[in-house]
Amino acid sequence: MNWARHERQELADLFGAVGPEAPTLNDGWTTRDLAAHLVVRERRPDAAAGILVPALAAYGENVRLQVAGQPWDDLVALVRSGPPPWSPTALEGVDRLVNTVEFFVHHEDVRRAAAGWEPRPLDGELEHELWRRLRPMCRLLARKAPVGLVLRRSNGEEVTARRPAADGTTVTVTGPASELLLFVYGRQAHSRVEITAPEEVAARLRAARLGL
Repeated sequence: MNWARHERQELADLFGAVGPEAPTLNDGWTTRDLAAHLVVRERRPDAAAGILVPALAAYGENVRLQVAGQPWDDLVALVRSGPPPWSPTALEGVDRLVNTVEFFVHHEDVRRAAAGWEPRPLDGELEHELWRRLRPMCRLLARKAPVGLVLRRSNGEEVTARRPAADGTTVTVTGPASELLLFVYGRQAHSRVEITAPEEVAARLRAARLGL
């Protein structure tokens, strides 16, 4: 199963269902803003560099706004169709590597911005794939955590995402791989996890700017 492709199609379906003005968890973006981001990321490498390079951020944002001005159905179709043939992510192996987490997280960004959301039941293979992707990237995502951080799956597997703080404090966060991924991606307030720590320490971790 190509879970990147699966999450892409699920997200495109959700875009179609909720429309262009639905909220997301992405810093005030609507679904139109998020869809434009995904299109620019795959189809405009000149502008996508602005996501990571501050000096190019203004240019990248201008391009994203131009893309966002397209008719909604056309924008959703571009998200659904995936990268152009010339893109490295058109190769299935690269697609799995760079898009599985991206599309899963953004799918949840739309789902969990809606009132009354609940976690969706996920295939065990997807949970395994998300854990496999999370392990090598968790230290980057948790680099701003104010305490040491251990991520523990519900089945007992765990990984150290950040070494203990100077005072030796380490917090264990427990949950399914999908919820742990969302937690360290900066969606702490919208992830269903258990934090083993005094409330003051847990509150600091919930408020930290985790993620990329």
